Amino acid sequence: MTPEPQAIDAFRDRADRFVADIDEEYYLHFAGLKDTLDVEQVYERYVELTRLETAQEMEGAPVELWRFACEGFLGNLTREHQARMAKVEADLEATVDGETHPYRMLRVVMSNEADRDKRERLEQTRLRLLDEHLNPVYLEAVEIDREAVQSLGSENYYELYKRFGFRLDELREECSALLDETEKLWEREGDRLFRSRLGIGLTDARPWDVARLFRAPELDQLYPSDRMLPALEATLTDLGVDLRSQSNVHLDLESRPSKTPRAFCAPIEVPGKVMLVIQPIGGKDDWQALFHEAGHTEHYAHTSESLPMEARRLGDMAVTEGWAMLMEHLVTEPAWLNRRLDVARPAELAHDGAVSLLYFVRRYAAKLIYEIEFFQTDNVGSMRPRYAEILGDALKLPVNAESFLDDIDGSFYVTGYLRSWAFEAQLREFLRGELGNDWFAKRDAGDLLRELWSLGQGPTADELLKDVTGAKLEMASVADRIREGLGS
Repeated sequence: MTPEPQAIDAFRDRADRFVADIDEEYYLHFAGLKDTLDVEQVYERYVELTRLETAQEMEGAPVELWRFACEGFLGNLTREHQARMAKVEADLEATVDGETHPYRMLRVVMSNEADRDKRERLEQTRLRLLDEHLNPVYLEAVEIDREAVQSLGSENYYELYKRFGFRLDELREECSALLDETEKLWEREGDRLFRSRLGIGLTDARPWDVARLFRAPELDQLYPSDRMLPALEATLTDLGVDLRSQSNVHLDLESRPSKTPRAFCAPIEVPGKVMLVIQPIGGKDDWQALFHEAGHTEHYAHTSESLPMEARRLGDMAVTEGWAMLMEHLVTEPAWLNRRLDVARPAELAHDGAVSLLYFVRRYAAKLIYEIEFFQTDNVGSMRPRYAEILGDALKLPVNAESFLDDIDGSFYVTGYLRSWAFEAQLREFLRGELGNDWFAKRDAGDLLRELWSLGQGPTADELLKDVTGAKLEMASVADRIREGLGS
């Protein structure tokens, strides 16, 4: 039964405030400005949104509001676990070779460590802490979710998201095909990259080598830190956006010990207050992180204030991830490099970007296959070796089984990343065809982007792409983009 319009509007208003409060809480904590993540208090202020009865009553509302109500119900049941995990992560420290590091910084420390044996010691310490302190909390939360989801009328989490309209099986088939199609390509290019950067072949690579591989300190001189923000500002200026005059955009680029190394955008008010946060670690990583989060930031900052809450804050996450990817990939785009950094051999950086994309697309394709299986299993413990098996087969190197829980993003967000890569590949091809390889320097491109950004997340990525280009969103387009970058 469809709820009354007044009930839907009231839910929208309260949900909007709930998301604003929760996003601000996440920003303060993960930006390293607040020691605790007080999500429990936020949930208590909006307890009426998270009741089972509310989720059941909203089933006839717009699907995004119904999904939000269901996720709120599940999230409320594990809010204590979210707070506990955040506190443990923030408090944990690791001492390796006489040096003490915050747990959250261990991957960053590994990426900056040239000594391979020390990287291994750092990684083994991180995994021990993960398994001892965090995995037990993850397991408790998983069991609570598995039982609670059945009260929403679905056998499991996977079936629930199919009811929300997630085309999980169709995307899994596309990802399986992509993995098959690019397997030999990754074996060849991955081996070359590991040998050229770390002096080891793909078959000899280990998990503690991966962060170092993509940190690529030898590229630091090509991506100087003092030119990063000016390059972003100049790129946006070409598109007709004056970053400095955007009073609704706030950049948090400072390094703090308890700041998460994972860059993020916190759209506390859409479009009124959007926070862009990165933890600088140096080189190309910082540039990609800044441009990626700038894509999110400009999307949210340009979203029309008149849109309903679900179109401003919810919707298809492949849309905002697509804008993030469009900006991020400029950092290895030859035409952009010639304009902004004037590097000697831009084709080499484009090749490097294509190999990186190949790795991450294969990783996330495997993650989707794993998560679909994970959310249907009756035996969570059995998924620990399956995680290492599925991802190891995709990446052709050993994968830490200890990450079988912490590598899962909620709400099947993995689908947003995967589809965003296809959205970016196909939209980029359209922009180049219409405006040339330097489309990013054209005001017409900026006009189109601002028009599309203003739609928020109302249309899906599939709908946006079809409206603009007439094309169907297809994962195969990512393989084509990668081959172009590789020059093959």
